[in-house]
Amino acid sequence: MRLDIIGGSTDRLLKERDVAARLGLSLATMRRWRLLRQGPKWLKLGSAVRYELAEVERWMRASERGPEAV
Repeated sequence: MRLDIIGGSTDRLLKERDVAARLGLSLATMRRWRLLRQGPKWLKLGSAVRYELAEVERWMRASERGPEAV
């Protein structure tokens, strides 16, 4: 977990619902991925789960497949 988020701006932290919508996935898929330690890195803030926008974008780029992705 990156600690530089703490005390910084939280406007780049997304709720799991927002990430699911951005990826075109269900909340159940996002929750299953966390259980299986898959998908983008996430933060647990109390009972809230948040995803850093930059981390979601990094994960998406790393997940690319195809001729241009190499």
